Parts: sequence; structure tokens; C-alpha cells
Amino acid sequence: MTATLADHELVPNTPFAEILYERRPLLDACGKPVDGLYNAWIWLNNPRQFNSYTTQAVKEIILAFRRASADRAVVAVVFTAVGDRAFCTGGNTKEYAEYYAGNPQEYRQYMRLFNDMVSGILSCDKPVINRVNGMRIGGGQEIGMACDFTVAADTARFGQAGPKHGSAPDGGATDFLPLYVGFGHAMASCVLCESFTAHQALRLGLVNQLAPVLKLDGEFIANPLVVTDRYADQWGNIVFGAPRTGEAAARAKEVFARCQVDHSHLDAAVEAMAWKLACTMPDCTTKTMESIRKFKLEHWDRNRETNRAWLALNMMTEAKAGFRAFNDGPKDNREVDFVALRRELAAGHAWDDDLIRRISPQAKVEACQCPT
Repeated sequence: MTATLADHELVPNTPFAEILYERRPLLDACGKPVDGLYNAWIWLNNPRQFNSYTTQAVKEIILAFRRASADRAVVAVVFTAVGDRAFCTGGNTKEYAEYYAGNPQEYRQYMRLFNDMVSGILSCDKPVINRVNGMRIGGGQEIGMACDFTVAADTARFGQAGPKHGSAPDGGATDFLPLYVGFGHAMASCVLCESFTAHQALRLGLVNQLAPVLKLDGEFIANPLVVTDRYADQWGNIVFGAPRTGEAAARAKEVFARCQVDHSHLDAAVEAMAWKLACTMPDCTTKTMESIRKFKLEHWDRNRETNRAWLALNMMTEAKAGFRAFNDGPKDNREVDFVALRRELAAGHAWDDDLIRRISPQAKVEACQCPT
């Protein structure tokens, strides 16, 4: 007789409103369902806003990972998102601009939830596969790097945006990215906000595997926007996986526009990785993951609370300006005037609403509309 098993889920039967949670059958090497074993698929579900996460979504992600972690029949967790444009671009900038900007005490509480989300991924008892279906930018890059494996569409992009929009990538990028790509590439990504193509990310070790997702006339093709052969640039640097430029980029965009997106190869690659994980000893796999995760946790646990405090206070200055500019600015200009900001600060201007107005993209629009 089987004993009644204890329920270790934190909040049993939690309904999810802003994310999706699925218990999908594990597939064997032939693609057939394995009786009694599953993968937990956790989906961000905000495609209209590039799958950015709201406060409510963060809460649900925490509980979803706890559910998957406690599920005895789950082999692996697949963390992904709805649509084909983005896995995640980070926190919801509309919510940031309209509620958290200028409210550091509230943002500090939000960052408690964010920290718990990242820690929840890092402490999940099951291997976590990040299925990257599009852009993985900002906080999306950070929660993606907290995962154990990454399988990505070859159209994906990876990067940070903090210093361009009034924040610092201290929700995990400054802790994790140097471990993946080294100091120089991490500095360029985090400070200059230069993104990696999927092919560059694969070469640097940020990604485990790529899958083609574009179909042209019924046949899969490689991402035409990226140069997949090696060449030397004008300074003699060997380049691989860089975005196409000039006329080649224009032609590639025309090809891209004719393509249809098909995630079947991406899904097959994810399922194949989960099957490989199933073909290992579960406790040995968990222990090995926990040992490797310590390299991330060493930095994350050391820095997350002080980073949380700084990020909250920053909501009174640069984040307040940057998020409001992004939320309210015209589509072709969502950044503050960086030169004007530096000039104003050099002249001793205080951080106040007048300064924010002066450097906002809206100020330029208003100036252009003024009668001469």
C-alpha cells in the first residue's frame, strides 16, 4: 500500500493570471510520451509588451517554480514565453514609470519579490531550461542567466539596457554575465548596452544550443540578418555571428519579412535536452547542478541586498527620468538627452522635476511644436 504523500507546494492550487503553467509529458528519444513523467512549462504571457513582467507576474513566477520544484513527477522546468518576438525584456516599464518612479520605498518591496524570483530559479530542485523564443534583454537576460541551460531560436538577441534607461543591471547581470562570457564582453554588454546575436551568444558560452525558426517557402533557413561565416573587420578582428550591415542588411530584412516563424525545431531541441536529463540519476543530477550553481550564488547572495537598496534609491533620480522617458517618449526616441543631462549636472543642477523635464524626449517634441 502506498503511503499518503505530503504536499510541499507553498500555496497549493494557486491560479495563475499573468503567466501560464503546463505539466507536459516527458518525451523519449522517439518523441513518444513517457508514462508518469512530465516537464513543467512556465510561460511569461505578456507578448504585447515583449513579455515584460509586472509585480503580479513576478509573484506568480515564484509560486510556479515552487510548484515545479515540489512536483515529484517533474523531470525538468522549461522557462519560456508566448509569441516569437521576445522571451522577456525585463520589468514592465509602464508600471515602473507610472507607479515605482519616485517611490523608492515601493520599489524596494518590488525588488524583494524580484530577488526571490531569481533565488527561486537558482534553488529549484529540477534542472531549468530557458527556451528563448526572441529577445532576452534587461531583466529578461538576468532571469534567463539564472537558469541552468539555454536553448534559443537563432533569431534571439541577448543584452542589457540599464545604463541607457536609468538603471544598472544589478538584478543578476553584473553577478552572472562575467561568469559566462568573461570580463571584457560583460563590461561591453552591461555598460555600453551592446547586445549579442544568438550566434555570438553561442560562441561565448551564454547559450547551449540554437535552433532555426524561420521558414521560407516551406523550408527552414538560418537567420538571414546574421553573418554566420568568419571574416576580419577593418581592424583585423575575427568576426562571427555579427549582424549584417548596409545593403546586405537591407536585403536580409526583405528575406526575413517573407519568412514564417515555426518553433518546432526549438521545441524539439528543448524536449531532447529534457530527455537527456531524464537519463541521469536524479539525486546526482541535482547535486551536480547545486555545485555548479554555487558560482552564481557566491556573487548573487553577496550583492543582492545592497543592490536592491541602491536600485530603490535610484528611483528618485536616473531611473525616474529614464523609465518615464521610455514610457512616455515617442516610439523613435525613448531615451533622455544624455549630453544635456551631463551638462546640467556639471553645472550643479539638482535632481528635480525641472531637470527631468529638460532632458526628456518630450521636451524636444514640445520645443519643435513651439511657434517661432
